[in-house]
Amino acid sequence: MPQAVKKKPAKSSNLFRWLVFTILLILCCGAIASLSAPQSTIEEVPLSDVLARANDENGNIAKITVEGSDLKITLKGKDRYTQVSRKDPSGTLYEQGLIDQCANLNGEDLSACQAKYPVIEYTEVSNFWDYALDIAIIVVPVIIIILFFSSMMRQAQSMNNQSMGFGKAKAKLYGPDKKRITFKDVAGNESAKQDLEEVVDFLKEPKKYEKLGAKIPRGVLLAGDPGTGKTLMARAVAGEASVPFFSISGSEFAEMFVGVGASRVRDLFAKAKKNAPSIIFIDEIDAVAHKRDARGGAGREDEQTLNQILVEMDGFDNDSGVIVIAATNRVDMLDKALLRPGRFDRHVNVTLPERKDRLEILNVHFKNKPVNKSVNLDALAAKTAGSSGADLANIANEAAITAAREGHKEITNDDITEAFERVAIGPERKSKVMNEQERKLTAYHEAGHAIVGHVLPNSDPVHKVTIIPRGRTGGVTWFLPPEDRSYKSIYDLKDILARAMGGRIAEKLVFGPEAITTGASSDLQHVAQLSKEMIVEEGMGKQTRNLVFPEGETGYYTISTGKPYSEKTAELIDLEVKALSDEAAMRAEAVLKANGPVLDKLAEALLKQETLEEKELAPILKDAKLPATAKLR
Repeated sequence: MPQAVKKKPAKSSNLFRWLVFTILLILCCGAIASLSAPQSTIEEVPLSDVLARANDENGNIAKITVEGSDLKITLKGKDRYTQVSRKDPSGTLYEQGLIDQCANLNGEDLSACQAKYPVIEYTEVSNFWDYALDIAIIVVPVIIIILFFSSMMRQAQSMNNQSMGFGKAKAKLYGPDKKRITFKDVAGNESAKQDLEEVVDFLKEPKKYEKLGAKIPRGVLLAGDPGTGKTLMARAVAGEASVPFFSISGSEFAEMFVGVGASRVRDLFAKAKKNAPSIIFIDEIDAVAHKRDARGGAGREDEQTLNQILVEMDGFDNDSGVIVIAATNRVDMLDKALLRPGRFDRHVNVTLPERKDRLEILNVHFKNKPVNKSVNLDALAAKTAGSSGADLANIANEAAITAAREGHKEITNDDITEAFERVAIGPERKSKVMNEQERKLTAYHEAGHAIVGHVLPNSDPVHKVTIIPRGRTGGVTWFLPPEDRSYKSIYDLKDILARAMGGRIAEKLVFGPEAITTGASSDLQHVAQLSKEMIVEEGMGKQTRNLVFPEGETGYYTISTGKPYSEKTAELIDLEVKALSDEAAMRAEAVLKANGPVLDKLAEALLKQETLEEKELAPILKDAKLPATAKLR
């Protein structure tokens, strides 16, 4: 791909132009000096006067040089000389001894010599650069003053232009001449594409809908997790409809000066109407359209911007042909006035891709890469549950980088596995060196996770166990679901809690209750967070069953706690969370006590091989069993 030629900065270009101008100015001064030098000024001086000066000890003549018929007299303390041309009435040339002859005369003889040579031409001849310097000393300061005031005027003009364009929208325009993206370039999310295809049809054939009394949607809100392809979807709509596409971020409306954001909104919608039919895409609209409350006011910049958006969207003509598409991952933060019909008529959920969608996305990203025939992208799609399209694109890119680093001509399964683990957890910390005690503790810790997760009936299968440090972890145990699931039961979540506690309980059983380490800190944080979500958001507590306390919603908040429940309820929630954590620890301890030999065997295998795949784990874990005390009642 040809590289774009970089333009030189304007500042260096201006400096070069002024340097050339200065040099030319000095040369012009020199030329003027050579023409204006006082060569035409002639002073008639008697030769005897010149001779008298030459013989005077205090005279100002430093040197007299005879050149042919001319005398060149150099004055003391000066570089310039005086040229004396001797005129003889008879036209004869005088020899060099003339001055000596006249210099030795005095009295009448000197008068006779003066009479014989009564007049000479006395002409001052100046050095070319002397006159040029004299003129430059006068001209250059004047030029500098002119340039200074000229620069000040340009700066003032620039500031004026900037202030004039302060309220202009900074949206980028992608016209039909740009590279088009269509729905064929967007893999997965078929339901979202179907909703947006109708929007494309509105733009292409608006009359078909108007005849039936249907109104063209004024706004489409794309909601979904980060990296799911909301921006790509919006560009695909513009590509399919072949209309101008104005793209701007919500934060670009914001400014420290009140009223600028509203002005930019007006300018953006005016441009879109001139180019209708067209699409306005506002990315991260929650940055400028969050909920208004009593703390706000008409003078707040963000609220003025939001009000202007509301007015522009509700003021569209039915035949304006402008559709607003906005994207956000925080729908709960948006103002309700923006979400009502007549503004954002359609809400399209861009969800995380399912397994078949992930396979399509991976095929797109690996299509132009050299991939070994043994690579199984379907297996990778199964392992990447919960990954967004951006995550999958990153995995494909990391796989190519890994293959290049290892010197492979094609991307192999090992390259893809390394890329997946690097994206999911982090790179291997090869510089991290653990002593034998740390390696043993890590091996038993990860073995505890694996065994508890393996025997619990509602846990996902163990995919891989390693004690190689990666990211922030000293070791990793992977549990991969056999299929995508939309819901999780209380049994699934309690098994997740128990297997998370498996590492800490294994340390306790092997090294003693007082020898526990900080290695389980992330596990304990996960247990605490999941337990609280089960109680507060999912209503899975024993005493708070079917009661939820969503803290993100507005409404009832107590003054003492700042949360949507009282202090007594807060204490009850804490007890429920502790009960879930204690139950998880009890179940994990029951499993590991019943499978002590398997725990030792798995830890020894990890110390020897460091990493065990699913096939290598199967013969070790086949003898593990679920004790009755670990079953849920």
